[in-house]
Amino acid sequence: MDMPHDQNMPMIMNMVMQMNFYWGKDVTILFKGWPNNNLGMYILSLFFVFFMAFGVEIMSMGPIMINKRPIGIIQSGIYYTLRMVLVYFVMLAVMSFNIGIFIVAILGHGLGYVVVKFRELVAAETTTDSNGTDPKV
Repeated sequence: MDMPHDQNMPMIMNMVMQMNFYWGKDVTILFKGWPNNNLGMYILSLFFVFFMAFGVEIMSMGPIMINKRPIGIIQSGIYYTLRMVLVYFVMLAVMSFNIGIFIVAILGHGLGYVVVKFRELVAAETTTDSNGTDPKV
């Protein structure tokens, strides 16, 4: 069924976008033609989205600003910008509504969060051991 074309609305040709979650390798993630309905490329895409989500959580620890000179502030700004690029790429990948992509994004964020919290726990225990005091008391 053809829809009437309004002059104020851009015409989109040959574009189909899922508006609900679905399974399958036939998906467009981030860029047209990627993963190009190829199972191997789809699996690579799953790993890519997983590591982007994992990286977002690892980067949430933030850079250690060594000094407050302008170069340190600029480095922190670049670090934050790169983290936000990854955040938005993960968001756009999830907006493909592919269940596989959604699951690996959640797993990447979850595993990244666990790694970050584990590192914080180890760092806190190391600080406690070097001070000789127990913070629980």
